[in-house]
Amino acid sequence: MLHSVHWLAPALVLVALACSAAGAAAPADTGPRESFHLYLLIGQSNMAGRGRVAKEDRTPHPRVLKLDKADQWVPAVDPLHFDKPGAGVGPGLAFGKAMAEANPQVRIGLIPCAAGGSPVTVWRKGASWRQTRSKPYDEALRRAKLALKAGVLKGILWHQGESDSNAKSAKLYQERLVDLVARLRKDLDAPHAAFVAGGLGEFFVRGRPHAEAVNQVLEHIAQHVKRAAFAGAEGLGHKGDKVHFSAASARELGRRYAKAMLALQSR
Repeated sequence: MLHSVHWLAPALVLVALACSAAGAAAPADTGPRESFHLYLLIGQSNMAGRGRVAKEDRTPHPRVLKLDKADQWVPAVDPLHFDKPGAGVGPGLAFGKAMAEANPQVRIGLIPCAAGGSPVTVWRKGASWRQTRSKPYDEALRRAKLALKAGVLKGILWHQGESDSNAKSAKLYQERLVDLVARLRKDLDAPHAAFVAGGLGEFFVRGRPHAEAVNQVLEHIAQHVKRAAFAGAEGLGHKGDKVHFSAASARELGRRYAKAMLALQSR
């Protein structure tokens, strides 16, 4: 009996190792570095997405990948982000798919780094954000630099401003946003990376003068930052809370981001 157990133990170890290997998802192939175009997705909850996930959001595009929570390149499906348990459909996936369709010779790599509820002031080195128990800027830099080993940073998508729509912060928003873009480009050694800011939902801005002031800064960002553009949110609806875009509206916003990004890149 002991003799049988002696031979059985190594066999069980081999089976366990085989099962472990089979269960682990292999990282996706990113292809040649120069044709793997990276986009950093940052901001607060409307970038992370809070829309309800449907079948189309779980259907990957063959040339669109995301850097997941474990820092692995995997097929991009929603939710892209993981800032909070409620992460759902945001603009990122629709943006990635539109960029891939417009550029058949490249692969798209999405780097999700949004932090729900975060004001613009926590998007700086060393700053912590209690809601997500993270350091948004530091983590975005870390993940972007990791991604840069596989591809080339082509652009940055920003959707944020709701948390700064107050009397104290709105008047400083332009200065802070311009500074953020400059720091990102410097810290990532990407001085020519295109920057596209997304507009706040009309449902959120309506009746809020400070939100209107922030949205004006976003809309006119190209007047203060080179290689920058605006993706408007006109006509887009909310999910029922008058704060977050519905899934359908988030997808449309993503396509608007892509249109603005492509226009910048064509210049």
